[in-house]
Amino acid sequence: MDTRISLITLGVANVGRARAFYESLGWKASSASQDEVAFFQAGGMALGLFSRAALAEDAHLKDQGGSFGGITLAQNMASEEAVDHLLEEARQAGATILKPAQRVFWGGYSGYFADLDGHPWEVAYNPGFKLEADGSVTLPE
Repeated sequence: MDTRISLITLGVANVGRARAFYESLGWKASSASQDEVAFFQAGGMALGLFSRAALAEDAHLKDQGGSFGGITLAQNMASEEAVDHLLEEARQAGATILKPAQRVFWGGYSGYFADLDGHPWEVAYNPGFKLEADGSVTLPE
């Protein structure tokens, strides 16, 4: 397994309000941001803001009863095949597949697994985010 984090996504109550907060702290939103999601470059990785309910739904988790902490980690991959391979590696290591890899509404390909303690990881191929040779992600400006 390639050991890195590409993206941390925070599930928020109001994306516009959260985006304005981070921008007031000096963070610059990427052009990949939209009304329902915001992205910020954070060194060699990215921070995402997404509706908490939508994030739970995307990961196939219930946002009630303490089963979802409101945050996901993500690892971006260079291809759809690499996504499938990493999800299978995770499954063989004991992870629970939350959402099998599939083409998604934003134009990429992703799936989710939960580690042994239930932390959700998205494994994604995103053609709009440049994946550097060292594994870092560069968002569009």
